[in-house]
Amino acid sequence: MPNLLAGKVGIISGALDERSIAWKVAQKAYAEGARFVLTNAPLAMRMGEINKLSEECEAPIIPADATSMDDLEKLFSGTQEHFGGKIDFVLHSIGMSTNIRKGKHYGELNYEWFQKTLDVSALSLHRMLAVAEKQDAFNEWGSVVALSYIAAQRAFLDYTDMSQAKAVLESIARSYGQRLGKLKKVRVNTISQSPTKTSAGTGISGFDAFYEYAERMSPLGNAPAEACADYCVSLFSDLTRYVTMQNLMHDGGFSTTGISEEMVELLTNSKA
Repeated sequence: MPNLLAGKVGIISGALDERSIAWKVAQKAYAEGARFVLTNAPLAMRMGEINKLSEECEAPIIPADATSMDDLEKLFSGTQEHFGGKIDFVLHSIGMSTNIRKGKHYGELNYEWFQKTLDVSALSLHRMLAVAEKQDAFNEWGSVVALSYIAAQRAFLDYTDMSQAKAVLESIARSYGQRLGKLKKVRVNTISQSPTKTSAGTGISGFDAFYEYAERMSPLGNAPAEACADYCVSLFSDLTRYVTMQNLMHDGGFSTTGISEEMVELLTNSKA
């Protein structure tokens, strides 16, 4: 169905460079007829290439620190002012762990950094939705999508405090999904994506080994960023109006596979 998002306007956060899932979402949403504002933290914007994406998608940029209520209020009010009305969708693609960047293992976490991880990676979703609610920024039947990871439910080495952050993120999506659903028919979901070779993902210790493991375990293989973008677009569209408060697995079947034939063969050969 062409122009799936024709007439819809929104906010896309977290596009850093061409490997970012948010970058792919912006490209897909634009191709389907959506108009949107791009946003990222000022520091991330200096490190990334967001101006290139802005030109490609004809999307203005409103910088915002997702931990700052003042910045978020300016983001949502500025977006509505730009489009001359309320918005239809938001992509939350925000995550950061200094503990991971500094190579801290789970038993030696710096707790101030841990709190920062939670603030940036999870509480930012609550802040965004609280500001949107306060400003009555959403049209009815709007859609919010936040990117998560299966480590919210399972223990994964080296994902450390981001595991807790994603668990909190998913909980906020459920709670705010109930609230916004009753208030404005707005749905809120998270997508638990396959390990993806983004700038953030590849910064995690042992990422390449786990990427290969997930590829071997998943019947369909790891879902690429482009496919995740397609899924996000479907959730922004009117085709998914009654999907809300869900954590949706987009992982090629990894999350429900006990063991694969490829892994059995690999382990058997390694013993031989």
